[in-house]
Amino acid sequence: MINKICIVGLGYVGLPLAHAFSEKYEVFGFDINKARIDELNSGFDRTQELSQTQVKEALTNGMKFTLNIEDIRDCNIYIITVPTPIDEKNEPDLTPIIKSSQTVGKVLKKDDIVIYESTVYPGATEEVCVPILEKESGLKFNESFYCGYSPERINPGDKEHTVTKILKITSGSTPEIAKKVDDLYKSIITAGTHLAPTIKVAEAAKVIENTQRDVNIALINELAMIFDRMGINTRDVIEAAGTKWNFIKLMPGLVGGHCIGVDPYYLTHKAQSLGYIPNLILGARQINNSMSKLIADKTIKIMIKTDKKLKDANILILGVTFKENCPDMRNSKVLDIIKELEEYECNSEVYDYWLDQSDVKKHLNFINNLPLNSKKYDAIIVAVGHDKFKEITTEQYESMSNGKPIIIDVKGIVEKPTWRL
Repeated sequence: MINKICIVGLGYVGLPLAHAFSEKYEVFGFDINKARIDELNSGFDRTQELSQTQVKEALTNGMKFTLNIEDIRDCNIYIITVPTPIDEKNEPDLTPIIKSSQTVGKVLKKDDIVIYESTVYPGATEEVCVPILEKESGLKFNESFYCGYSPERINPGDKEHTVTKILKITSGSTPEIAKKVDDLYKSIITAGTHLAPTIKVAEAAKVIENTQRDVNIALINELAMIFDRMGINTRDVIEAAGTKWNFIKLMPGLVGGHCIGVDPYYLTHKAQSLGYIPNLILGARQINNSMSKLIADKTIKIMIKTDKKLKDANILILGVTFKENCPDMRNSKVLDIIKELEEYECNSEVYDYWLDQSDVKKHLNFINNLPLNSKKYDAIIVAVGHDKFKEITTEQYESMSNGKPIIIDVKGIVEKPTWRL
């Protein structure tokens, strides 16, 4: 049977995957966002994961971007790459993956395969998604249709570790389907694949990748809090400790984005439902979530010590994306810094050259250019390590400062910061 693939969800994960598959297969990209479909059909990708050339290349290869369910009815492989966020209580929000399963279920046919790439807790594919597919299609799982799970490992903004260059975990609902899923990905993934024995194993492998990183960063963040009270430069300590071959060299910072700051809650949710309290993982989340307040509080304390007024103070925030050199604002902890400063009635202005006005949340005071010599700020917080921010000189910081400069360096890129995380 010739593979006719539908990628459901055309964000940071789905679009690069669709592009990769389009070089060998007939591919449909499906998304419910009309504006997204329209811009892709015009050759533009706002996530900047694909260049205009690459989007047009996919279209030339026969890729079709659509929001019409009838267009995907003839596909026989459906790959779901929608977000799996958390709600305000830090509980898994499976709404996107549930709705996507309902959509696919409506067009599912005998012998079709549905592969999930969205990060979930172990068991979610078979316990949550499969029953929806059965209900919507009227077909029987592992008799009339099949499932696979191959977790995404996309790193937004990373032009080196692109989708085909990252080793892919694969799995299937039967041994035969597992091999088909593995062969499918193996045909485009130059880095190779790892066939997991079950879907649950593949789900668990994905969710612990980011949980492990979250816990490791939390340790460094806690050490940073301790060393700050001791008057010791944390980064100097890490540089020294990093000379040992097996020391994991991480730097303190904000933990945002759609993965590291979210995925651990999927694992803790499942663990707690089974009666186990994952104290270490939850503790790490608490530490990492507290870093925005720490940075805001440190800024305020330094302003007080230098006799700067707090009410109506002007503070410049350099960078608002969740990481450097990409336009992704999902779960950005810089927004939490701004909220904390608002508690002191400070006025924050944000500059981030990776974004344009339409990308930025309406409640932010967004400026389009670095205000060199044009405005004075009571404090400047360098929150994101974009490449161009590394080029800002001490003299330029002084030109933007009201009186004695207060430069809060979150990313360790400022030559002479007032305080560095």
